[in-house]
Amino acid sequence: MPTFLCSAILFDLDGVLVDSTRSVDRQWRLWAERKGVDGDKVIAIAHGVRTIEVIRQVAPHLDAEAEVREIESREAEDTDGVEIMPGAVDLVRTIPEGRWGVVTSGTRPLASARLRFGGLSVPRVLVTADDVVNGKPHPEPYLRGAELLAVKPADCLVVEDAPAGIQSARAGGMKVVGITSTYPESELHTADAVVGKLAQIQIGRDGAGRLAVSVR
Repeated sequence: MPTFLCSAILFDLDGVLVDSTRSVDRQWRLWAERKGVDGDKVIAIAHGVRTIEVIRQVAPHLDAEAEVREIESREAEDTDGVEIMPGAVDLVRTIPEGRWGVVTSGTRPLASARLRFGGLSVPRVLVTADDVVNGKPHPEPYLRGAELLAVKPADCLVVEDAPAGIQSARAGGMKVVGITSTYPESELHTADAVVGKLAQIQIGRDGAGRLAVSVR
């Protein structure tokens, strides 16, 4: 059972704190059908990266910013099947205020809507697609999260469900715990540890007041 010592924890949102996979897949496939785009190609790259980057890759002929507004507005309204991840509320409650944050590829309105719908408070540190120039897998989102928490990147632990997010955190010099909610363990192999559910993560303190994150 590995234990990671850190000063703060950064969570991805979708697939980590909130289970929104069905809504995301449904809205992407509906969008692809409306725009005449291959839905399977979209779904293959849609998880863990910013909506604008998916659109630029699969439909460069469209107005990406306008399409983002359309898709994420529909996602925010589509709560069918959206649920809080088991163990998310209990886990977050064990972390002192100001020592955790969320780094998501969604926009701020979408992220805030999903957190509130799941019964989670919106943390002081919330890094969204609106706050960065480069989305995951670039390290900028997680580096921004560490900066806002006033913690060195190496003193942050990240919890992620997507290869792009793991790559982002690792590129920023952070340790990562992967969770197999969206991808199989074989695709999360670059994480420092992998769990099947949040209940396998336990948070305590060491003698110096740092967070001691045990993974079992």
